Amino acid sequence: MRVLVTGGNAGIGYFTAEQLASAGAEVVLGSRDPAKAQVAVTAIRSRVAGARVTHVRLDLADLAQVATVAPGPLDAVVCNAGVMLDKPPRRETKAGHELMFGTNHLGHFALVARLMPVLAPDARIVTTGSFAAKSASLDFADLQSERGYHPKRAYERSKLAQMLFAVELDRRLRRIGSERLSVVAHPGGALDSLTPSRPPVHVRTAGQWLRGLPARIVLQGKDAGARPAVRAVLGPDVAGGQLWGPRVFGLRGRPRLEEHWANLADDAAAERLWAESAALTGTDPLG
Repeated sequence: MRVLVTGGNAGIGYFTAEQLASAGAEVVLGSRDPAKAQVAVTAIRSRVAGARVTHVRLDLADLAQVATVAPGPLDAVVCNAGVMLDKPPRRETKAGHELMFGTNHLGHFALVARLMPVLAPDARIVTTGSFAAKSASLDFADLQSERGYHPKRAYERSKLAQMLFAVELDRRLRRIGSERLSVVAHPGGALDSLTPSRPPVHVRTAGQWLRGLPARIVLQGKDAGARPAVRAVLGPDVAGGQLWGPRVFGLRGRPRLEEHWANLADDAAAERLWAESAALTGTDPLG
């Protein structure tokens, strides 16, 4: 199995790549920074004997660059990379889209369209969503967050857009009789302070570990947060359109199958988002 993991050089993406490599998959790290990607490749090879891992340049904030990505044949892709801003000002991608919506959603929408010709007939497209999107809703009159910009709300909406796209993608794949699966996964509550060190990719100090201990009751590290996505890629019982997340209140624990959140069941919103995304990116994954 050959898998592309976007944002595989750090955070949940790194641990997704490491765990997939440990399971015997050949992993391609998608990263906008080749130097950081090589550091992650070296880290994985140091921990996983015989790991087959490489990297490819991928900048999801640059639609022109996404259109040139050539990772080779793939059995799965994990749409994991993302941007989260915690304060103003509002920023934009090269194409003029709000940065988080443009990177997290539109970049992956365009990437999936780019990858369709190289995906195996039974490939899995796994989208890493966020628990933060559970109470979010899209504003189709302001998809680019141009009015009353709030970074937290813009992030939540970008992740909801990603997840709605994944659900709609699977619906359309079923409609055309495809064997490919689109699956959603989310990491729950994943903190750096609860994440084991993987120097130099991630270094957790003793002080950070101690300060994070109380949170372990309800939250987890990014290594554990990667498991739902890995389960979605490798699980023999996984079906298209499913949502996988941590089993304890959706925040921590082993992966489990979840019911769709209410905002993921809005078929009309998902269809409209697809049309808007196709217009904004100039591409269509199934067009």
